[in-house]
Amino acid sequence: MKLPTNVAAADPKKVKVVKEFVHDSPLIACRFDPTGQYVVATSQDNKVLRWDLESGEKVEYISHDSWVRGIEFSADGKWLITGGFDGQLAWWDLSSTSTEPARKLDAHEGWIRSCHSSPNGQLLVTGGNDNLAKIWNLGSGELLHTLSGHEKNVYSVAFHPTLNCVLTGDLAGVVNEWDWPNHQVTRSFDAKALHTYNGGQRVDFGGVRSLAISNDQKQLACGGLHNASNPLGSVHDPLIVLFDWESQEVTKSLIAPGLKGGIWRCLYHTAGFLFAASGGSSGGYLLFWDMESEKDIHRLKLPHLARDMDLHLDGLRIATSHYDKKLRICSLAPQD
Repeated sequence: MKLPTNVAAADPKKVKVVKEFVHDSPLIACRFDPTGQYVVATSQDNKVLRWDLESGEKVEYISHDSWVRGIEFSADGKWLITGGFDGQLAWWDLSSTSTEPARKLDAHEGWIRSCHSSPNGQLLVTGGNDNLAKIWNLGSGELLHTLSGHEKNVYSVAFHPTLNCVLTGDLAGVVNEWDWPNHQVTRSFDAKALHTYNGGQRVDFGGVRSLAISNDQKQLACGGLHNASNPLGSVHDPLIVLFDWESQEVTKSLIAPGLKGGIWRCLYHTAGFLFAASGGSSGGYLLFWDMESEKDIHRLKLPHLARDMDLHLDGLRIATSHYDKKLRICSLAPQD
């Protein structure tokens, strides 16, 4: 993602919903494309949706035989890559209205949970329910490396913005840092606070749902949930665990008192705050922290359960995908 261009104008306490796009099935994941022209979402009818932000025109891509959680793009915005719960990766020409993918391949045994492209735009890393992370040539689709070592499902993946390493987070709260060309784990971060095993319900629950590296690269944020007293009833609390990058020590645990839900994604804004989308039995929220306090400094109650979010390259617009079949655009710009 390009750095936001309107940092000074972004004000978390002024955030509000300014636009909605509607589909006919509940939405799952969402991302803005690198050019800033489109917002892409996925839905429970197994479709991939592309909305033009200005005109509202919608294109529906149909190929996966399952829900789709992973969304990523080539650096130039030409290609959209999606990873589905069917274990398949698909490449779409984002400028085309064709509903057929340009390329499709079997990538993982079971669900693909997450996708992320490298800073140079040449590589793609994926993580899935086969406990593996895989690195691909983004342009050709060639499998380059398989990273094996997690004992639980891999929920989140991320390339470091400057170092030659990949981060992978799993269901048990283990975050591995990989020297991926050598297939080796160089370090691990202990985010076990994000994991719960409920013996009564026999549910292994939680996991590192989101990974984010601070703009100064001194901090790693791991988002998810804890205190899962009733996982099947969505009775749990959102939590972000912050690590010092060098020491690997936990520096803060960011909470949102009174809310029941989980963190679906967290991001650092170059204006100096961290924000996240939370969804659960309390509904949907955008949450904001100022990096000084462990409690959120502001929260926006969204109209319905949120399941994902992304930040536009202008640094002012946030997309959230919702169970009520709507994608919402929020603005951080002060309103006249």
